[in-house]
Amino acid sequence: MKKAQGISINVIIIAAIALLVLVILAVLVLKGGTNVNEETNSCIAKGGKCTDGWCENDGDQIFGATGCDDSMVCCKLFSLGGEE
Repeated sequence: MKKAQGISINVIIIAAIALLVLVILAVLVLKGGTNVNEETNSCIAKGGKCTDGWCENDGDQIFGATGCDDSMVCCKLFSLGGEE
């Protein structure tokens, strides 16, 4: 007659610790992802500059950019010799 073999308590403890570590890593990665989204949508990252309410040329406004005050807009930078 064979004895039934079950999962040892050591395997259960190791699996529980591994699951806890994976959950903590997932939370950290997802929480850090919001900063990446904010940085990539910033006015400067999109090649713009915050200006007082209007852009020099029509169509130069970058919509959806973040980082400017409420009274300011994000305008494209056009400079032949580099950034202003």
